[in-house]
Amino acid sequence: MSTPMSGQPATDTDEIAVLVHPDPPGELPELRAALEAVLLVVEEPVEEGLLAQVLERPREEVASVLRELAEEYDAAGRGFELRSVAGGWRLYTRAECAPYVERFVRDGQPAKLSQAALETLAVVAYRQPTTRSRIAAVRGVNVDAVIRTLLTRGLVAEVGIERETGAILYATTEHFLERLGLASVDDLPPLSEYLPDHTALDDDAAVG
Repeated sequence: MSTPMSGQPATDTDEIAVLVHPDPPGELPELRAALEAVLLVVEEPVEEGLLAQVLERPREEVASVLRELAEEYDAAGRGFELRSVAGGWRLYTRAECAPYVERFVRDGQPAKLSQAALETLAVVAYRQPTTRSRIAAVRGVNVDAVIRTLLTRGLVAEVGIERETGAILYATTEHFLERLGLASVDDLPPLSEYLPDHTALDDDAAVG
């Protein structure tokens, strides 16, 4: 099991503070450094063309450096790897490190989830497999940071790619079931009793 590098521990407020340190006047980071910086924050695999556009460099040069970085990480035995996935590139933790990552995720994080994380987890649980955009549509807000939190806690996981859109699909994990004491997602309580009009529906049925 590998974990996206962007799935780093997030606070329960689901806010990310970014400190910007300007480069010395007239000096720009080399392409390798710029690529690594961008790849650390992407939420989904990013295409070579987009990276080339953002970094204002030829696509062929960007593609070459990406391959060099991937080979360099492998040769050095780093704890992360750079993969070409779904037409784009993204950093992942190395599979061999999975036991330590999972132990940290499950035992090294505070147990309490924010309300936003709980609401997002509920959407995933009842609509899985689902995409980030569908989750955001249900909640009415951006869910990038919250999804990162749930991935880091091991409560949701990437389970595939949606054929029509190429978007990553998310679903709950075995760890999620363990935490809730469920045998499967089929054991989740029905949503109907939690809907706002549940009482009205029951009243109508009683009158009928």
